[in-house]
Amino acid sequence: MIRSMTGYGRFEGMIDGRNVVFEIKSVNHRFLELQCRTPRGCGYIEETIKNIVSKYVTRGKADVFVSIEADENVASQVSINHPLAAGYVQALRELRDKYELADDISVSTVARYSDVFNVRKPPENEEKLCSIVEQAGEQALQAFVAMREREGEKLRDDILGRCDTIISIVAEIEKRSPETVKEYRERLYARLSEILTDTTIEPQRILTEAAIFADKTAVDEETVRLRSHIDQLREMLSGSDPVGRKLDFIVQEMNREANTIGSKVSDAALAHKVVDIKAEIEKIREQIQNIE
Repeated sequence: MIRSMTGYGRFEGMIDGRNVVFEIKSVNHRFLELQCRTPRGCGYIEETIKNIVSKYVTRGKADVFVSIEADENVASQVSINHPLAAGYVQALRELRDKYELADDISVSTVARYSDVFNVRKPPENEEKLCSIVEQAGEQALQAFVAMREREGEKLRDDILGRCDTIISIVAEIEKRSPETVKEYRERLYARLSEILTDTTIEPQRILTEAAIFADKTAVDEETVRLRSHIDQLREMLSGSDPVGRKLDFIVQEMNREANTIGSKVSDAALAHKVVDIKAEIEKIREQIQNIE
């Protein structure tokens, strides 16, 4: 199924007793570019994030935010900075002696200085944390992909509708093009008749000139190739693989054929139809920039 490169997905819930948030959003980009924001000290989970995102995404600029609540069941480790505590005690004693203060130095007095204590959480279990991130990421990315597919379906319908419009215009050009040769032949005959009033006009000369004109203005090959490109585009849009880059190439070829047709037609009505074709191709090109 065709996917847009724009999408958003989020998971927030409890996994293994921890509240986890995994959020991903993406916009258009030529390649896959991933930026992660993870909890401090948990940079190692970025590799897990990249692995899981790359399973679902091939193109787009994606931003991922991950938040993991600390494990409350793990006791903090508290240690004492003894040199600093000794310095505080010594300073308090000097203060007592110098100013003849009451001797009320106690544990609670020293404990007021928070830098005396070092509080540290034990190292996280990296394997467990990566597993939590993977579970949360799977659920967020499923929602993310679902949104991309919904957007992709809209893009696909729009592009196919424009392809139908182009085909209908091409059919009009194919019908009108032979008539321009007949009209040219009639104009040429009338012009020569006006100029050569006393001379018999050779039918063969008229036919030769008309044949040269027909060869110069023939667009059969271009319209056939344009139809073929549209068939390829439709086939790609019906598949499930990422086709954004291939579609971009096909649209370039469609535009090339339209330009050639435009350079060959000499009829104003046909020229307007070619402009309409190029306008539809440009709109298709813009839509394809959003496809993965």
